[in-house]
Amino acid sequence: MQNKKPKTLPYYGKSTISEKVKVSSGIRKQPKLVFLLNRIWNRLLLILARVCPVNSFRITFHRWRGVTIGENVFIGMGVIIDRAYPEYITLEDNVMLAGDNHLLAHSRAPEFYKGKLLSYVAPITIKSYAWLGINSIILPGVTIGSGSVVTAGSVVSENIPDNVVARGNPAKVIKKFNE
Repeated sequence: MQNKKPKTLPYYGKSTISEKVKVSSGIRKQPKLVFLLNRIWNRLLLILARVCPVNSFRITFHRWRGVTIGENVFIGMGVIIDRAYPEYITLEDNVMLAGDNHLLAHSRAPEFYKGKLLSYVAPITIKSYAWLGINSIILPGVTIGSGSVVTAGSVVSENIPDNVVARGNPAKVIKKFNE
């Protein structure tokens, strides 16, 4: 569905708002005003999607943000799909996200951590028929396999294969489904 590739991001420095906008608009290759308007629009749509009681509207708002969403998807209330890089998220057909999940496609560290931690963006793919339990967190670069379940409160930092149940922090496979 999408062909986004991981990329390194600059670290947050101790700069003014103007300098931050200049750096961020440069990352996006957009004029500063276009970048700011897109950020405001994106934030408004995220807020609406988080609180809207109607699933079809939540899906529409996230699609407008740039999230790739298949058919028959359920997105629960309170779900946060990456604030800065929603276009790096793919939800295939028949995916179910319970409430208050976080799908984080980027990690942009402060300047202090330069050389210690990566500052990057990487795609997240939730394959068909996957189910994320309430309050689960999916980190950058992760694929959740088709038909897999991530239990409530789990933190997924590595790929999860097809047709399994994963639980914990970090999430580990605890059960395989018979096919």
